[in-house]
Amino acid sequence: MSDAFIPVNSPLLHGNEAEYLAECIRTGWISSEGPFIKRFEQAMAEAAGRRHGVAVTNGSVALDIAMHALGLEPGDEVIIPTFTIISCAAAVTRAGLVPVGVDCDPATWNMTIEGVEAAITPRTRAIMLVHIYGLPVDLEPIMKLAKARGLKVIEDAAEMHGQTYRGAPCGSFGDVSTFSFYPNKHVTTGEGGMILTDDYALAERLANLRNLCFQPQQRFIHEELGWNARMTNLQAALGVAQVERLPRTVEIKRRIGQLYDEHLADVACIRRPVARTNYADNIYWVYGVVLNNDVLFDAKEAMRRLGEKGIGTRPFFWCMHEQPVLRRMGFMLNESHPNAERIARRGFYLPSGLALTDDEIARSAEALKEILA
Repeated sequence: MSDAFIPVNSPLLHGNEAEYLAECIRTGWISSEGPFIKRFEQAMAEAAGRRHGVAVTNGSVALDIAMHALGLEPGDEVIIPTFTIISCAAAVTRAGLVPVGVDCDPATWNMTIEGVEAAITPRTRAIMLVHIYGLPVDLEPIMKLAKARGLKVIEDAAEMHGQTYRGAPCGSFGDVSTFSFYPNKHVTTGEGGMILTDDYALAERLANLRNLCFQPQQRFIHEELGWNARMTNLQAALGVAQVERLPRTVEIKRRIGQLYDEHLADVACIRRPVARTNYADNIYWVYGVVLNNDVLFDAKEAMRRLGEKGIGTRPFFWCMHEQPVLRRMGFMLNESHPNAERIARRGFYLPSGLALTDDEIARSAEALKEILA
């Protein structure tokens, strides 16, 4: 085996990416006005079982615009998982809303119906569902609760390209759903994101907000402040090619997960990803592991040791209720969410990119075994 460093992610660009990019350059359509934008929006909407897609510059701004478009009132509460990326809480606070964190299931790492029910107050107006790392949230009970309480639902499917919940595409639930196309995602445009919805009027509002709220009657008179969040035709061209290969991408990811499971099956001191639940098979966006309490070091030290062996890693998300910036803003004070706190400190993920070879998987797994021996 080669001793070259194994990065935590490396994308595959083996489809029509070069051809479509060349078409953009040949025709001169490199801006946000090019024809690949609509093609990409339609392709993602179709893949996720939605009617409308609005392409934007990244997944974080997709959440920002989606939260703003729902028309919630300042001070309204939005339930979010505490175990997630900062973009989720940032979108809530930037809209003048209050993030309310809930703990995760220790096995699936996702928010639960029990946590959501316990967090509801008279000020609750929305739930942000965030699917984590490879398995979706158990959606059915939470969607039923949201409908019964009249709550808006934002589905963050950034890590779920090609995943399903009980056979329905992730990204097809809620008032709006969002995707990210960062290089480690199953569909990448380098940077990029998308907001999906079935509501035509809401889709029009989302499209207006991503384009500075220009007025069709007189372009430079503005009734509302929007974002300059337009995706370029070059990015969308990459995205179209990537969506074409999405079924194969899912196969590759699941094989990576299966191979890691085989290599690590006899390692008793870690918790591996749950392979399947009664509502979904793991898509292994990343292959995460959590160190058991009997391991005498934490994730940070494990990652340092793996780095010395040439293995790229990345830590798990840090809890939202422990974020200094949110605490300074007065949010999530004096909260404790033990499951999320534990996996934030003892969880990390191994190289998981689409270009990962069988030898690299074996070498990464062997290195993990060695540092745990």
